[in-house]
Amino acid sequence: MRGYFKNKTKLHCDTYAPLLEVRNLSLFFRQYQRGLHETTRQILHQLNFTIEKGEIMAIVGASGSGKSLLANAILGLLPENSKVEGSMRFMGVELTDGNLDQLRGKHIALIPQSINALDPLMKTGKQIYRGKCINHERRNIYDKLHLAREVSEYYPFELSGGMARRVLAATAMIGTAELIIADEPTPGLDPDSLNEMIKSIQELSSGGKGIIFITHDIETAIKIANKVAVLYGGRIVEITNSINFEGNGERLLHPYTKALWHALPQNGFVPLQGHQPYADEITSGCIFHPRCPISTEQCKEKQPKERIIYETMVRCNYA
Repeated sequence: MRGYFKNKTKLHCDTYAPLLEVRNLSLFFRQYQRGLHETTRQILHQLNFTIEKGEIMAIVGASGSGKSLLANAILGLLPENSKVEGSMRFMGVELTDGNLDQLRGKHIALIPQSINALDPLMKTGKQIYRGKCINHERRNIYDKLHLAREVSEYYPFELSGGMARRVLAATAMIGTAELIIADEPTPGLDPDSLNEMIKSIQELSSGGKGIIFITHDIETAIKIANKVAVLYGGRIVEITNSINFEGNGERLLHPYTKALWHALPQNGFVPLQGHQPYADEITSGCIFHPRCPISTEQCKEKQPKERIIYETMVRCNYA
């Protein structure tokens, strides 16, 4: 069975293909140092993952690990000094600069991280429903996200931070997009609003939409996602089922994933010494070895390859 996206050019898609398939995705930025010497910094390193219809994948990691840049790479929202290598396919269609203009908004939607994405000169109701047919179900988005109906008459400067984030979520959640990328959508939400947003996103997933949920909050990621991808220094070190985050982390395979789990207050509040390497701190071995409790000389010299162990993808020489 085949369908297509309509615009100026027909984009044929395979409805049996994965919703999003990313293979060997790398991201580089050209920069100039003193003396106008051009250098290239690699930010993302050979990322591989797949999102199926009706699936929620959380991407977790510390600030600076490359989470938001990954979202921008998928959407084609990168600056001119960037270079992307690898392959990204949406329902079997290779994503290019040309067809992303047709896919963004209608088929791939973004819940942005910054509330500055709201138009300051437009009332929030018009921004939520812009270009969309208004029906009873879509009007209920206010109730689902704990927004009073009068909020539709507010301008963005009249919203609190939490209200603005819920409005941003609403703009993506009532659309027709098959894939929704939620970039840190939960900071500033009270517990009730957070639970309602989690419930609403899970309902979208149940309806067949795929969700990429970007966050640094592991607890929320576990609640909402089917699987969790752990990003460290621009590399995915583990992709595992969310149910594996339990107990003492025995079913987690990468030392960094275990460290994130043990850093939670209910799991011992154990700090991880050291810092995530910067993009220009190139290492020939495992990116995590300077902080790893089980690191050996092999880890300093040998870059671990992706392995599948008990349905978990992991990059570790000793997993």
